[in-house]
Amino acid sequence: MDFFHYFRSRQGEMIRLLKEIVGRESPSGEKKAVDTCSSYVIDELKKTGAKITRFPQKELGTFYLAEYPSSGLKDKKEQILILTHIDTVWPVGKIRKMPFYVSENKVFGPGALDMKAGLVMAIYSLRALKELDIQPKKKIAVFINSAEEIGSDISYDAIRTLSRKSDYVLCLEPSLPGGALKMQRKGRIVIRLEAKGKAAHAGTPEKGINAIDELMLQLGRVQKLKTKNITINTGLIGGGEKPNIVAEKAWAILDIRFWQKIQKEKLVTSLKHLKPILKGAKIKFSIESFAPPMEKTEASTDLLSEVRKIASSLDMKLDAGKTGGGSDASIASSLGIPTLDGLGPDGEGIHAENEHLILSSLIERTALLTEILIRL
Repeated sequence: MDFFHYFRSRQGEMIRLLKEIVGRESPSGEKKAVDTCSSYVIDELKKTGAKITRFPQKELGTFYLAEYPSSGLKDKKEQILILTHIDTVWPVGKIRKMPFYVSENKVFGPGALDMKAGLVMAIYSLRALKELDIQPKKKIAVFINSAEEIGSDISYDAIRTLSRKSDYVLCLEPSLPGGALKMQRKGRIVIRLEAKGKAAHAGTPEKGINAIDELMLQLGRVQKLKTKNITINTGLIGGGEKPNIVAEKAWAILDIRFWQKIQKEKLVTSLKHLKPILKGAKIKFSIESFAPPMEKTEASTDLLSEVRKIASSLDMKLDAGKTGGGSDASIASSLGIPTLDGLGPDGEGIHAENEHLILSSLIERTALLTEILIRL
């Protein structure tokens, strides 16, 4: 079957579906909006005959799992897990300033590339299997995360459980610019650093202990932990009450990224050994969230070799690289499960107002995904 021709003939349908999904804006923190978008996507997946499982959440959007075929394969380990996410970084209303449109070979819109195009790929791959009556060798499970952009221990636990039941994990995050897969990703740890001092009148600051001063001194220490492979970004900061009061409390939120788990362990050890600098001040830190790095593994390298053979048979070349951003693929990879990331379309402008995907790559990647699902 020539899947390039098959999906090219359905290009208009795929664009219309992407427009519908992008039009249903779904910022991570707005449950109602995310659930509205998810419901639409799930209705499309139901048309493939997939079995749908809901994972209701009180504050986050509902997670979903679509399993195809809905029956017929008894061994639960005989499974390919596809990771997607429906949430975006864009607020509701952004689409008025950043509308969905197609210009030559580019498709623009908030969340179009990251990663609503991946949802279109998954839906159309399953549609092709159903319409052409093709029985995959393994069950296909599509997980739709509603909180990938903000990170969620609940979703991480769900991904771990599903990954352990799977032979392979495929993540439909966009490719690197140019089409390369993502075989390495930085891990991420979000730290809250707090300083406590003693309030006093600004006219007699010697009677107090300034928590903001203590915090700034500590941030200087933390920045010295940066290396070529470790980045530290102070993203949020706050403290104090009024200009004429010596600040009693201060805090900062830091985003720290690293390539290897051992680097994270060294960072945490260093943070545990932070001591107050100003006499009488107190300092403490807490970990608000953690996502492991995606390191090169033998299992994933072997899977890449197999997928490259499939791509080669389609006259496609697959390069592989690394990126500083994180994704749910890191969760699966850290368990030793063969994992490939960046199987989504090529494009540019992730988290930026020029976000767009290359239309021809959407067709090519959907054809490749379908072949992978059939042959693995």
